[in-house]
Amino acid sequence: MAFLGNQTLISHFILLGLFTHSPLHLLLFSIIMAMFLVALSGNGLMILLINTDSRLHSPMYFFLSWLSLMDLMLISTIVPRMAIDYLLGHGSISFTGCGLQILFFLTLLGDECFLLAFMAYDRYVAISNPLRYSVVMSRRVCWLMVAGSWLFGLVDGLIQAIFTLRFPYCGSQEIDHFFCEVPAVLKLACADTSLYETMIYVCCVLMLLLPFSVISASYLRILITVLHMRSAEGRQKAFATCSSHMAAVSIFYGAAMITYMRPQAYHSSKQDKAVSAFYTMITPMLNPLIYSLRNKEVAGALKKLLGRCSCGVGQN
Repeated sequence: MAFLGNQTLISHFILLGLFTHSPLHLLLFSIIMAMFLVALSGNGLMILLINTDSRLHSPMYFFLSWLSLMDLMLISTIVPRMAIDYLLGHGSISFTGCGLQILFFLTLLGDECFLLAFMAYDRYVAISNPLRYSVVMSRRVCWLMVAGSWLFGLVDGLIQAIFTLRFPYCGSQEIDHFFCEVPAVLKLACADTSLYETMIYVCCVLMLLLPFSVISASYLRILITVLHMRSAEGRQKAFATCSSHMAAVSIFYGAAMITYMRPQAYHSSKQDKAVSAFYTMITPMLNPLIYSLRNKEVAGALKKLLGRCSCGVGQN
């Protein structure tokens, strides 16, 4: 413990978690653990298939492999810690541990925001300008896009983690959340955080609204191109793909905007926890299903992998 004037500064926090030990919440906890396993297996399978099948060595699948890795890391940053806290019955987390969780979470969240924008641009170029696709989306450009996503995410994570932990925290140690998310932590600060909240809003305009605008514009141009297609089957397939992608993107960005772009006075703990579950648990589980596993090329790569495995077992 340290002291600030007549106030005692706290050295650790207590995460109150998402559930109590009621039968209903035990069922919900089991569902979330099942979602976690689905997300791990789905994203892990995507990374394996993309890296082992030469037919999937294209820019689109290159980005999808990175998205799967980010989703794996994102859900693993939150859910295992939440599960341990729930099973042990306490959620004590050190000041440093809370800062690291903020850093990792916001870095991965920022990474994914920009990567999804680059993926939308990739699809726009592929559909609207197929003759120049291999030139525009060269291997070097793809690597620069991924590196840029990580860089922007890391800068955002570092800034928010450092500034959040610089505030003095006194009084209550209880964070009414299932992980150290900035808006929930700031409620415990015994100092004026209004200037920092304004900075968060500006960061979110860059990290959320800008990429979401790129995605919306890219898919709008894709839809315009699709409308001019002569094949009714091609139009139907493109519309189905675009609508499912936009649904996944809207869930991810919409939930993040609700959390990070609202003034602190409009936050409620129950709502914040429910909204946070969308981009920490639901979208990492849905992304491999929406973007990849329904794809015929991915299905073919999976059949090929299963065939090799069955042959190997038969020979043994």
